[in-house]
Amino acid sequence: MPQSNKVSFHTLGCKLNFSETSTIARRFEQEGYKRTVKVSEADICIINTCAVTEHAEKKCRNLIRKLHRETPNAIIAVTGCYAQLRPAEIAAIEGVDLVLSNRDKCELFDRVAELTNKTKAHIYSCDTADLTNFFAAFSSGDRTRSFLKVQDGCDYKCAYCTIHYARGGSRNMPIDDIVCEAKQIAAGGQKEIVITGINTGDFGKSTGEHFADLLRKLDKVEGIERYRISSIEPNLLTDEVIGICATSSKFQPHFHIPLQSGSDRILKLMRRRYCSDIFRERIDAVKNSMPDAFIGVDVIVGFPQETEEDFMQTYTLLEELAPAYLHIFPFSERPGTPAADMPDKVRDSIKTERAARLDVLCRRLHSAFYNAAVGTYSTVLFESKGRDGMMYGYTGNYIRCKAPYERSAINTIRKVRLENVDNGIMNVTIC
Repeated sequence: MPQSNKVSFHTLGCKLNFSETSTIARRFEQEGYKRTVKVSEADICIINTCAVTEHAEKKCRNLIRKLHRETPNAIIAVTGCYAQLRPAEIAAIEGVDLVLSNRDKCELFDRVAELTNKTKAHIYSCDTADLTNFFAAFSSGDRTRSFLKVQDGCDYKCAYCTIHYARGGSRNMPIDDIVCEAKQIAAGGQKEIVITGINTGDFGKSTGEHFADLLRKLDKVEGIERYRISSIEPNLLTDEVIGICATSSKFQPHFHIPLQSGSDRILKLMRRRYCSDIFRERIDAVKNSMPDAFIGVDVIVGFPQETEEDFMQTYTLLEELAPAYLHIFPFSERPGTPAADMPDKVRDSIKTERAARLDVLCRRLHSAFYNAAVGTYSTVLFESKGRDGMMYGYTGNYIRCKAPYERSAINTIRKVRLENVDNGIMNVTIC
């Protein structure tokens, strides 16, 4: 065990990673370690990585080098999807002591505790076939919101994606175990849970259960006042799931639904499991049940063979459906995926130009969504205070709001009137 006991944690990527990092951190704290945000004080640095794009991997490499410069004697342990896919590449970076696969992430504390000083990097890696365990996780520390992991892995094997190789097949804990974790979160005083997973709507593959049944059980947990579903595939967003969210007082009208392309030809090349008509029908179903729902959409531009016509099909579909926000990703070629070997690559300059056009559309749609809410009433879970004497929080349909700070309002849900938009944030008056 290192002679001192200060540890810093660094998370890249998705909400699932944040839930896992927080769980790892709790283990360190239970064993007497102290968490620090000052890297220069850290004796141990833990990095939970992402590999969804080339940029994500570059951020990880840069972070490792930065941490080693700032605290050269600290033990550096790296885990997560990048560590799973390319452990030797990470181990070759100066300063790295441990590289742990996603399977071994749950044993990270034990592996660190075995070290007495910095040494040549130890690699604990595994094949995708060995990724069968389930690392139960939820985040803590945030006073108001927790990310609760309910599912891991993916069986879809989309042509551009490394997640199946990094996370393995779809699997989950039983519903009753997840409900117990939700109760722990409630006992910690947090009011909101974000339900997370790699392919969240695919919940139940390993236990024979159903996602809708999980939602019904979570809805009954006392102390949790809000739930959000972090992301769900359009083909898994069933009428039953939409109905639960529309009728529950706890499940919020907030959906993150990946499209990736509005061109059926490109969707087929991507190996997605729906067509544009199904996506349109699912968005319409949400809006018919919850007219004020916030809908965020993932879009990839510049996939191999994407023509201007294909792109315009995407643009037109999004303009017509008018989601509240677009998450735009220029196609990033990932080694080992089918897309990496596809012909007719799109030039980077064209990817950049198409992403810019979608960004303009996104800002227009997001502004329209906020402006349509001005003058209405809603509820806000206030979660933080800014330096300007204001407190901040979100409505159920994910409009970021601010109001003059009241200490008693933090971590409470208050009815508000939405007054006006100020630099992308809604000014509200507490009723």
